[in-house]
Amino acid sequence: MAAGKLLMVGAGLSGAVIGRHLAEAGYDITVVDARDHIGGNCHTERDADTGVMVHIYGPHIFHTDDAEVWDYVNTYETFLPYKNRVKTTSVDPKGQRGVFSLPVNLHTINQFFGKTLRPEEAHAFITEEQADTSITDPQTFEEQAMRFVGKDLYEAFFKGYTIKQWGVQPSELPASILKRLPLRFNYDDNYFFHKFQGMPENGYTAMIEKILDHPGITVKLATTFDREMAEGYDHVFYSGPLDGYFDYELGRLGYRTLDFERFTHAGDYQGCAVMNYGEEAVPYTRITEHKHFSPWEEHAGSVLYREYSRSAEPGDIPYYPIRQVKEKALLADYVKLAEQTEGVTFVGRLGTYRYLDMDVTIREALDTARGFLEAVEAGNAAPAFAVAPL
Repeated sequence: MAAGKLLMVGAGLSGAVIGRHLAEAGYDITVVDARDHIGGNCHTERDADTGVMVHIYGPHIFHTDDAEVWDYVNTYETFLPYKNRVKTTSVDPKGQRGVFSLPVNLHTINQFFGKTLRPEEAHAFITEEQADTSITDPQTFEEQAMRFVGKDLYEAFFKGYTIKQWGVQPSELPASILKRLPLRFNYDDNYFFHKFQGMPENGYTAMIEKILDHPGITVKLATTFDREMAEGYDHVFYSGPLDGYFDYELGRLGYRTLDFERFTHAGDYQGCAVMNYGEEAVPYTRITEHKHFSPWEEHAGSVLYREYSRSAEPGDIPYYPIRQVKEKALLADYVKLAEQTEGVTFVGRLGTYRYLDMDVTIREALDTARGFLEAVEAGNAAPAFAVAPL
């Protein structure tokens, strides 16, 4: 195939990065998005009253060990230092509510249990006195937590939050979910451990605007994709919901969605960017205070979100793929259908039904674009998935 016309469905990171790479290779790129803005769920905009840069669909914090991806995003927007230091409000073993650091670290352990343990002492205390060593092969989230941190820390920081976030008991979730959460025996309260961490100085939307700023790219917003559009293009890169591409003909894949209760405050409401609420009785999972995501700026007023998680219904924005047993079975059926569909590559979080951090999304988009060019040069068809979702 000589350089021709390609369609990107979705003006988020996947569509923008793939589109830019292939526009630079000489293709005529059209990007469509059903929303009236670019950026997908990474969309940011300044609040008119306070001047605060607001993460409209919830906070997105950039962190990666991928030097190429870090260099890539810094080509289009200056990333300034930002460390995510999460706090959580919960109840200690004496029934007292307090504010603690996450991930669980030496400060959390000492404060929560009213101790002054050194690292080696804290390690022995957790592994020998708190952890449930009778669990030798944890299969569920609850078993992993009991084996990992013990009953008290599990119930204070993980159980209620998990029930609210996923809408099921932790005993129904796989252990792999908790394996992503570190336990530290020092005072490091940086939530992430990656080499490169930061926030775009002017927001993610400004960055994506620059990625899309190429003479070979046309962007059409408030434009809903339907499969008939594909007829005018040589290939389609689709970053919408996998099941949505096929009009949900096999059924709907399960997602959790978020509702945001936006409110403002005249000063500094909580003193940090993210405050989790570990108690199940508190209906929201966390409060995010958006001016703290741009610590290099100063604002008198503040914009905050209370976040509520629930099952996604038709018409909702899908956030977190559930990927439990029944969803994986349905996903397998959609993967077969996708692999039988010519001229389309499914990409991104929704197109592959996987939870992806931003750096992984960009890495996969770059690899997808490069793989497409290699396939064209070799005279081969581009695969339905650059990364297998199963």
